This record gives sequence, structure tokens and C-alpha cells, in this order.
Amino acid sequence: MTKTDDNCIFCKIIKGEIPSNKIYDDEDFMVMLDISPASKGHAVLLPKYHAENLFELPDEYKEKALKVAGKCAAAIKKTLNCDGINILQNNGEAAGQTVFHFHIHIIPRMSGDNLGITWVQKTAEDNEKLAEEIKSNM
Repeated sequence: MTKTDDNCIFCKIIKGEIPSNKIYDDEDFMVMLDISPASKGHAVLLPKYHAENLFELPDEYKEKALKVAGKCAAAIKKTLNCDGINILQNNGEAAGQTVFHFHIHIIPRMSGDNLGITWVQKTAEDNEKLAEEIKSNM
């Protein structure tokens, strides 16, 4: 299954219209090193099916995406001997998404690197009620 958007920069990269440094490529996904990395070895996983976000991505891609991300993350960790890896995926502008083609960031981390991919923890309120509401929408 393929679907592309001629105005999408990631679709152009997948088609080879814009050069990239690929580390993985199969019939469904391409993984490349990020041109503006958060850290050395930062990679971006792209499905070859254009979907703006997780909610538009067909299930068969969702199921395979984490397997591919895990395989690439393991190779990056082995290559760089980093202390950890962030697997990050944003949906919507409010969540930090800037390119509207589903993608997963694979970000190598070193202790003390100060990348700041964190948040301030808050106190949970009414989690029991909220859990029930969320379950009712599945």
C-alpha cells in the first residue's frame, strides 16, 4: 500500500527527490539520520505511506513501526555506545509535531547530555473516572 503527498518533504525524501543518509530501508519504511539532530545518531523513521499522524496511519504500519524503531535503536546504541535511547512520536502541533507526515524520532542519549526531553510531574486527579471515560471511547 502506498500513498504520497507531493507537497510533503518526507514523501520527497522517501522518493529520493531530496538526499538523505538512510540507515534502514524496506518496502514499508525508511529510517534516516536527522538533518538537524538533537544528538549524534538521531534518526527519523518514516512510513512510505503518507499519513499526517498516528490516527491516520493504517494498523499494519503501526504494528511494524515499533519493531523497525527497535531494530534501528539497537544498532544505534551498539554503534555509539550511548547510555539510552528516546523513542519519540508527536501527533499534532500542540504536541510538537512540525512535519505532518507520521514519523518516529530515535534519539541517542548520554548521561548528562541536558537535552531536556522531560516534563514536570503533576498530581493525578480523578484517574479512576478518567480511565473509565477513556475506556468507553475505545
